[in-house]
Amino acid sequence: MTGQASAAPEAPAVRRPAAAPGPIRAGWRSHDRAAYLLYLLPGLLLFVGVILVPFVMNVGTSLTEWSGVGTPRWVGLDNYKTLFSDGEFWASFRHNVALIIAMAIIPTAIGLVLAAALTDFIGKNFGGRTASVLRACVYLPQLLPIAIAGIVWSWILAPENGAVNELLAAVGLDSLAHDWLGDPKTAMAAVMVVMVWIQIGFPLVIFMSGLQRVDPSLYEAAEIDGASWWRRFRHITIPQIRPEIFVCLLWCTIASLKAFAPIYVLTKGGPGGATNVPSYFSYQNFFEKTDAGYGSAIATVLTLIIVALTVVFLRVQSKDLEER
Repeated sequence: MTGQASAAPEAPAVRRPAAAPGPIRAGWRSHDRAAYLLYLLPGLLLFVGVILVPFVMNVGTSLTEWSGVGTPRWVGLDNYKTLFSDGEFWASFRHNVALIIAMAIIPTAIGLVLAAALTDFIGKNFGGRTASVLRACVYLPQLLPIAIAGIVWSWILAPENGAVNELLAAVGLDSLAHDWLGDPKTAMAAVMVVMVWIQIGFPLVIFMSGLQRVDPSLYEAAEIDGASWWRRFRHITIPQIRPEIFVCLLWCTIASLKAFAPIYVLTKGGPGGATNVPSYFSYQNFFEKTDAGYGSAIATVLTLIIVALTVVFLRVQSKDLEER
């Protein structure tokens, strides 16, 4: 009828697709899981080929007496019995404790203070670019090949015409001139100094990255309350970046246990075994003394120690994160 509003056409009902039956959804989940596992396959193959198979072969070699050529002779656990009664082996582990101090503990402590200073003082007063330049300068030794760094430090510490001895002579302390790497009493200390110089940039970069996630309002509130820089560092910085501290200590400790190149370039384990460490001791027995079985036993024990330390570090870190 004219004048009567026509009724609006009714919208067609939208039919939603029926939910997939249970077995089909389960099939899709299985398909997705298989796709994810496919992405993990390259890493798994690399792990098996590069780590697991060589480790199993090394364990097998450690149970034999073998010069590297010919047929190995099975001796069972004899190499390990000899190893645990070898005074030179235990001395090498004592030297490795010094390397842990030089490559993990000291760089972590210094890197933590430097990171806080660059972020909280240099960055605020001189700009972030200045802090970044200084961070790059400290990190530079990490970028140098260890062979080049070792040779340069050998020149610096040389008994004749070395930079250290020449500097001592220039300031009237020529009586302190010394063969730093050639004296058993000072060789390990000299290696430690070199390793601190090389290693310190790594924790600095890690800690400066970790400080970026710390809420600036914590520092501002502490500063308003009159807290000194040291109190802010102790009560805010350290607790906030504890995960980075754990990671840095673990990484650097493993690196110190595996340290081979610095010892090889600087001292070759000398003088008189004063700087020998397990990794270089294994190399000596494997290649120089052609006792592949004994060298493999040393490498196996060192690997197990590294795995055990890693497990302990990870458990302590997990417990710390749960308590926070």
